[in-house]
Amino acid sequence: PGPQFAVPLGHAGATAALLTLAVGAACCSAWAASAPALRLALWLLAAGITLTAAVLGSVTGLALCTAVLLSSLAVGRMRLRGLGIAGLGLATALATGVTWAVAGNVLPEGLTESLEGQLTPHRVQLWQDALHMAHQDSALGVGPGRFGELSSAAAEALLPDGKPHSAPLQLAAEQGIVGVLLLAAAYGWVLHSLWRTARPTPIALTAAAALTGLALVASVGDALSFTSVSVGAGFLAGLATAHPIADDASRIAPDVHARGDRLAP
Repeated sequence: PGPQFAVPLGHAGATAALLTLAVGAACCSAWAASAPALRLALWLLAAGITLTAAVLGSVTGLALCTAVLLSSLAVGRMRLRGLGIAGLGLATALATGVTWAVAGNVLPEGLTESLEGQLTPHRVQLWQDALHMAHQDSALGVGPGRFGELSSAAAEALLPDGKPHSAPLQLAAEQGIVGVLLLAAAYGWVLHSLWRTARPTPIALTAAAALTGLALVASVGDALSFTSVSVGAGFLAGLATAHPIADDASRIAPDVHARGDRLAP
């Protein structure tokens, strides 16, 4: 998050999320490449995107891109993908729990002050408003898009956007426990699909690491409110879970035969 008078709150998180997804896609493509020269070029592309994060001044993006790149290099010989995916899911749960704890002011005072210094007091006030709304109607929330109307902290912002800048807290405030459970189910289903995918383990774990990086950013920002981020996440998840074209062709070919001048089943 940058100063409100310079950068609208949330844009830095969206930039970090896009850089992280781009590095994840490049690393997945590198693992899928068969030609050594192409694989090297894709690894260099991933490293170049990481350096771009540093040039843009995105500290969060640099940290997440570096983590995804190093994780992708480290999982080359890993065979038990379930353990890695479980660890990534636990990291997301912990980040969400800390966000909730900061909003509820239940952490030790020293730790709370330290986190507020990093997150900015305005963001913490937004989270507190969101948690208050969630307590008012815990089942269904106050209604989609109504956070900006009911939040005093959102109204006082120099560049108001009507969002609490935390995906779990926004859903808790606007759609209640139902929305939170749907968000958790979507993330859990993506991890489950990566666990069961036919793609090699390095590709599955690299995609899981990048998507977890996005989940971490979304827990403390509104990255998911940007269409390009959501589309990028869907693209990366599809890239890592799709069946290889060669496998699809081998399954279809035996079931097709020529009939006259056309192909028919």
